[in-house]
Amino acid sequence: MHFVRFLIIALLAVGTARAQEFELDPDAVRQAVEAAGQWAEANLDEEALRALRQVDRQKVEAFLSSFQQQLQGARVLDLAALKDAARAVLPLLEAHQETQPYAHWLKSRLDYFEVADELRRTAPRPTTAPARTPPTPANPAPALEREVWVKKVSPRPLPKGAEALVATLKPVFASERVPPELVWLAEVESAFNMGARSPVGAAGLFQLMPDTAQRFGLRRWPRDERYQPEPSARAAAQYLRFLYGEFGDWRLAVAAYNAGEGRVQRLLARHRTRSFDRIAPHLPAETQMFVPKVEATLLRREGVELAKLESPGAKELSSKYPSTQAPSN
Repeated sequence: MHFVRFLIIALLAVGTARAQEFELDPDAVRQAVEAAGQWAEANLDEEALRALRQVDRQKVEAFLSSFQQQLQGARVLDLAALKDAARAVLPLLEAHQETQPYAHWLKSRLDYFEVADELRRTAPRPTTAPARTPPTPANPAPALEREVWVKKVSPRPLPKGAEALVATLKPVFASERVPPELVWLAEVESAFNMGARSPVGAAGLFQLMPDTAQRFGLRRWPRDERYQPEPSARAAAQYLRFLYGEFGDWRLAVAAYNAGEGRVQRLLARHRTRSFDRIAPHLPAETQMFVPKVEATLLRREGVELAKLESPGAKELSSKYPSTQAPSN
């Protein structure tokens, strides 16, 4: 199968010795290989596919497909094995205009690999399992992940253009009766790059999926409003307000923003809890990383804790942030 060769190319960038040390789950690898061809055709734009034919399309497709598979898996530590491959693929995406949106998306997630690698190095080695069955390392405790993310984010400078966008978009969040500090979600999702696009079709500052954009009134034709700052911010704020209304907890709301409210609701019901920390190990790896990264970013930029945010009242908002209206076009 020719996509086996594609995945091998990507894994070679990581290094065979390191992959063996980490003991990648062979089932996850096989699934990534089998899905690679279908994934590329289903999720990459035609322009991006044409551009990738001019570069090392095989390596790019194999890596992005594998990364997407790992993000949707439940093993945070697996992301560490793709750290070097991510840095190897990034210049290929940056080299062509058609693939740059994917580069913007990937660049804002490089630290997922780095944090996973740090967690892997400090994690206790799992107990040896029976032959032919790789040991499954436990996911890090949510408190530990929060601690590592705070250290990772604390020295980070502002992304380019963030200051002006935050000043513009905070009033949008406030007018939707959502804590304006949550505008920093855009730093985690896209590093405030309006052109970012994920391999599965999320787009813009707040990485809204097409169905979510439609659900909250965004148009995708003749111009995709997910790429426009104020409309996308309004939709993101409305979604966050809805999620907070569903869960009554900002950690859970942010988790649902990333993983979907249905998945979060099912996990809460299955484990008979209302606590993010209780369900965190069972969420997709991306969500397990996303929530503490959002928390660390809010601490770095605003000095506030996600879990302690409250939705301010309309009077308080009107005095601090002028009201804005959704644009008509």
